[in-house]
Amino acid sequence: MTTQRDVHDELRARLREAAGAHQPDRARILARIERGMAGQERPGHRATRTPVAGWARIAGATAAVAGLLAAGGYAVASVVGDDAPAPQTVAVSPTPATSRPPASFPSASASGGTPERDRPGSTPSRPATSPPSAPLPATDDTEAGPLWSDGSVDPHSNDFWAQSNVTFKTSTELTALTVQLRIAQTGGVSSTGAWRSLPEADFTFTLAERDGFLVYTWVLKEGRTVPRGEWVFAGQYDHARGGRDAREDDYAVRATTAGDRYDVGGDFAARGDSGG
Repeated sequence: MTTQRDVHDELRARLREAAGAHQPDRARILARIERGMAGQERPGHRATRTPVAGWARIAGATAAVAGLLAAGGYAVASVVGDDAPAPQTVAVSPTPATSRPPASFPSASASGGTPERDRPGSTPSRPATSPPSAPLPATDDTEAGPLWSDGSVDPHSNDFWAQSNVTFKTSTELTALTVQLRIAQTGGVSSTGAWRSLPEADFTFTLAERDGFLVYTWVLKEGRTVPRGEWVFAGQYDHARGGRDAREDDYAVRATTAGDRYDVGGDFAARGDSGG
């Protein structure tokens, strides 16, 4: 028994076959166009159209023929379109966005400490290539003559990074000054920078490891002076994870004024306690 679907499938197959075998008869089409042109120029009949209009008519006829052929092809395609494969698309990857490499910052900033560049009037110290200065004598005197001093761990320190501050005051101008900060190697201690509130160009800075300590030393250059006031010298460093004990750290300051020399120094209180 022949069903309607069988008839439909057979018709579709024949149309597909006819569409594949179809070849436009261009010679016949051109002949019909020529006959149409000849009809416009009959004997005794004066042409009323300009050559441009004639060519426009030819172009229109050609376009109409082409449109008929295209329409016929579209009709065939519509009938057999159910079996035609779906159009394929090509996925194009988007142009990669230009990424900029991350900026490099000092370890102090990455670890949560106060960045050196945020200190007003202060620039980071760079170690000198000269040999480190000789150790200053240890002392527990925090005051001598015009000097007063204090050692403390900066409150911005954290479980991976710390900053130790040496603060001193002078009531008179100093003609010579050496500040030395010693950080005990309690595990993973490595310098990440140093700064001072006085001009960098006035000091020679050295960094060394000596007898189990990381030693920061600032020496006032010859011919420079330190005005009266309160000043800070700081060393920054990474350390092993956890709350670091600063009891073994110490500092020393030696200053000269009017021909007299003064030495002050002390240690660092554990974090959470006040420096003395």
